[in-house]
Amino acid sequence: MKLTRLALLAGFTLVSACSILPKSEPLDVYRLPAAQAPASAGSATAQHWSLRLNKLQASEALNRPGIAVIPQGDVISTYKASRWSDPAPVLVRNRLLDGFQRDGRISLLSTDDSNFQADLELGGSLQAFQTEYQGTQASVVVRVDALLVRGYDQRILASRRFEERQPLSDVKVPAVVAGFGQASDRLTAKVVAWAVDQGQKVAPPARP
Repeated sequence: MKLTRLALLAGFTLVSACSILPKSEPLDVYRLPAAQAPASAGSATAQHWSLRLNKLQASEALNRPGIAVIPQGDVISTYKASRWSDPAPVLVRNRLLDGFQRDGRISLLSTDDSNFQADLELGGSLQAFQTEYQGTQASVVVRVDALLVRGYDQRILASRRFEERQPLSDVKVPAVVAGFGQASDRLTAKVVAWAVDQGQKVAPPARP
C-alpha cells in the first residue's frame, strides 16, 4: 500500500514538473529559394572531365541552420524562430550543384556525400552568408573563397573570391530569405562560369 502511494506521488510530481516547462516556440524552416533565372549555356562545348563539389569550410556561426544576421558591429546573431533547412555550407554546395546541372556543360558531377573520384574538385570556404546592417540599411552578403583542386593529388589549380550583396527594402524574414536566393543566384552563375573556364585549361584530356 505504501509503495502504491509513493508511485502515485512520483507520478503526480512528474506531471507537475512537465506542466511548468516552457512551451517550445514555433519554428519556421526555410529552404534557399529555387533559382529564378535559367543558367543554360546553350550550345557551348560540353566538357568531358568530371567535377566533385565539396561542402565549403565555414566558421561555427555559419556551419549551423540558423539564419545569420549582424545587426551592428561584430555581433553575429540569428533570426528568432526561423532557420534554414540545412547548414549554410550545404545550401551553397547544393545551389552550386544545381547551377552546374542547369548550365549543362559538365555532365559528370558528384558531391562529397559520395566517395566517387573526380578529375577536379571545387571547394573552399564560406566567408559570409548573412544579413548585415549599415545604419538602417540591410543587405544580404554571400562571400565564397573558391578553390579548384586536382582530384588525385589535391593540388590547388586555381582560386578566386566571389561576393554578392543584395540590398533589402523589407527586413522581415521571408523577404530576407528571398534576398539570399537572389544573391546566391548571381554568385552561382559567376562560380560556374569561372570553374568551367579554369577546368578547360587544367583538366586532363578526354579519354578515347
